[in-house]
Amino acid sequence: MKRILLTVGSIVLLSGCGIGENSDQSEKKNETVQEENQNSTEKQQNQTEQNHKPQEEKKGEANEDKLTLEAAYFNKIAEVDGKKVIQNPENILVLVNKEYGLPDGYAPADLVRPNVAFSFGDQDIEKSYMRKEAAMALEKMFTEAANHNLQLYAVSGYRSYERQVEVFNNEVQNVGREQAVQVVAVPGNSEHQTGLSMDISSASANSALSEQFGETPEGKWLVENAHKFGFILRYPKGKEAITGYQYESWHFRYVGVESASGIYENGLTLEEYFHVVEKI
Repeated sequence: MKRILLTVGSIVLLSGCGIGENSDQSEKKNETVQEENQNSTEKQQNQTEQNHKPQEEKKGEANEDKLTLEAAYFNKIAEVDGKKVIQNPENILVLVNKEYGLPDGYAPADLVRPNVAFSFGDQDIEKSYMRKEAAMALEKMFTEAANHNLQLYAVSGYRSYERQVEVFNNEVQNVGREQAVQVVAVPGNSEHQTGLSMDISSASANSALSEQFGETPEGKWLVENAHKFGFILRYPKGKEAITGYQYESWHFRYVGVESASGIYENGLTLEEYFHVVEKI
């Protein structure tokens, strides 16, 4: 009878109890198991002694591990003047929405201009920039699209706080504040300010940012393939009550390949993904 060794974290479970064996075999097996357990215990004790460190140092390492986990998956929030302000905005998975905003004056330190086609040509302007990791991933995605005879255009990437003020105020003047907040982020709460988002269109959509882009070959390809490059469709149709924004077929957000794949495969929004990870 085979013994199955299952490891769950640091807990080792043994199964397969020798049913049908005679007593001598069972006794010998019990002795063998006891010897193995004793040897295992001695090895663990030796390993513990070899790796033993002062209590304060071990405590520091534990805190560091926790901080690393939080930096990878969670917003660190501080209440500032009644607002929830993100304290780790450099986090690739940073969740910026109507509830969580960026610190005053925040601007990414690693903005670069990706080598892709832009709807406005070669103009070197603010919205042509992204954070370096996201920009490199965007280049790969655009190249792969071109390999499938699909022409993508980058339309709008990084947007400073000051520029967001202009965009938001213009929308308020056009449709009023109540409707404006459904389509444009309040300054300080825009994903574009993170440098991790890019609005994308195509020649078939006349480089426009509209829902119709989602019906084009390019838009459909992006929905099915963007996660392979670390991007997600940030504001999908049917999820408006969760994201707080209307469907935007053109707005893609970089979160890294691993997270993007999980979000895509499970049909989640970034908000829902955060809730799932928090429960793990």
